[in-house]
Amino acid sequence: MPIVCGVKFRGSGKVYFFAPGDLHDLRIGDHVIVDTARGREMGQIASGIHEVSEADIVGQLKPVVRRATTADLLDAQRYQRQEAEAAQKCKEQVARYNLPMKIVNAEYSYDGSRLTLFFTSEQRVDFRELVRELARIFRVRIELRQIGVRDEAKVLGGIGRCGRPLCCATWLSEFSPVSIRMAKQQDLPLSPMEISGLCGRLLCCLSYENDYYQSVKGRFPKVGKTVSTPLGPAKVTGVSVLRETVDLLLEDGSTAELTAPELAGTVPIQQEEPEGPWVERARIPEEASGDEATTGGDGHGSRGERQRPIATAAPTPNVPPTSEARPRRERPSGGQNAAAKGTPEAQEKEASASAPSSARSRRRRPRRSRDSRPSEPQGEASAAPARAADDGHESAQPTRRRPRRRRSHKAGTDQTGTPSQD
Repeated sequence: MPIVCGVKFRGSGKVYFFAPGDLHDLRIGDHVIVDTARGREMGQIASGIHEVSEADIVGQLKPVVRRATTADLLDAQRYQRQEAEAAQKCKEQVARYNLPMKIVNAEYSYDGSRLTLFFTSEQRVDFRELVRELARIFRVRIELRQIGVRDEAKVLGGIGRCGRPLCCATWLSEFSPVSIRMAKQQDLPLSPMEISGLCGRLLCCLSYENDYYQSVKGRFPKVGKTVSTPLGPAKVTGVSVLRETVDLLLEDGSTAELTAPELAGTVPIQQEEPEGPWVERARIPEEASGDEATTGGDGHGSRGERQRPIATAAPTPNVPPTSEARPRRERPSGGQNAAAKGTPEAQEKEASASAPSSARSRRRRPRRSRDSRPSEPQGEASAAPARAADDGHESAQPTRRRPRRRRSHKAGTDQTGTPSQD
């Protein structure tokens, strides 16, 4: 079995195997110079020296040349600071030649001998003139590499729908194939806006739990199928993967939720425990208040039905009956009625009953304004001074108030105060 060490390069989460050669003291985190298909590059040890099988090695196993020196690290940092300026100059040249391509990133080699430009394009691009112009500007070897939209999101990074950094930009080393069948398997909405990432492709996280959903749903029959159960024939209405249960619709219209062993009959069906007698489940009308409709007998609301509260409202104070429905008052006579006279309520009732009816009637009679009084007849206004003279009262001017029509106490006079002709 070959002895290898894992090396990870900048901007990539994938680990490649290299032969350590005579460097047996390599540790994780050390920087080394290795030979690659594109030339010599600098990488970092990601896994120590260990043995692997021949099937894990892809292609030819290349060696580790040497350890990276301090000068190599300083040169690599200096060229990394120039990558943003190189990418901007390349974008200007792309706009100058009007090429249908988008420059994503620029990357220098550790010694500055090679400049790699990553771009995306939906079609084939003839960039031969662009390469010659860039080689004249930078005076280094120019390499243009076309990448996909997923690789673009991996290089640029960003925040996913979950609120965390993109998986491909942080820890995901390889892109696994994702299909729309995975979204159907997990009962997700098939809207492209719901199951697509920043790159416009299906979310990579759809493949994380697909195996679990597939294994759980494989234990139960498909939705809509009629099966025989310990409770009788039933129709499958749904499968809950998280609870690992199946929802059934029985012939009598009732529903049941069983696990895979209960559905197969290998274990007895567990019955739900009845609720305690301290919870009152009495129904109340729909127009009841919100507090009474959601509060149970123990002071806590129950989900799915209304409960009547055990606590009753405070007693209302004694309100005297109105005049429309006034009860008949009876005079107390002896015994208990006589003993009840000393109470404040009995005294208040007795005082209200002994009040003169005329005073109450005058208090309830509305006063009429002067403008609403009827005009006085001319005959009665002229008769008022005569009556006042007969009664012995002096009047400086005739009164404006209409006299009451009542019979005089003096004999031989009529209602207006004039002597009768009898």
